[in-house]
Amino acid sequence: MKRSRFNEEQIISILKEQEAGLWTADLCRKHGISSATFYKWKAKYGGLDVSDARRLKTLEDENTRLKKLLAEAMLDNAILKDVAAKKW
Repeated sequence: MKRSRFNEEQIISILKEQEAGLWTADLCRKHGISSATFYKWKAKYGGLDVSDARRLKTLEDENTRLKKLLAEAMLDNAILKDVAAKKW
């Protein structure tokens, strides 16, 4: 997945600028982003503080790691079932 040019703190500051009264089109032009990107950020980070965004990022990283571990465990389990089901 492509890494964003902006970190969570920058994204939240951009969203707060829009909440302060700047027009979305002007804000997107100023920061060099598309309006689709802005609204995607607003859906994900809208109403969050910087500390909340950091916590969200750590939880997403932990969730990714746990999903990977689960997939590996399920693969190992499937391999063991295939070996046990074979007739020798």
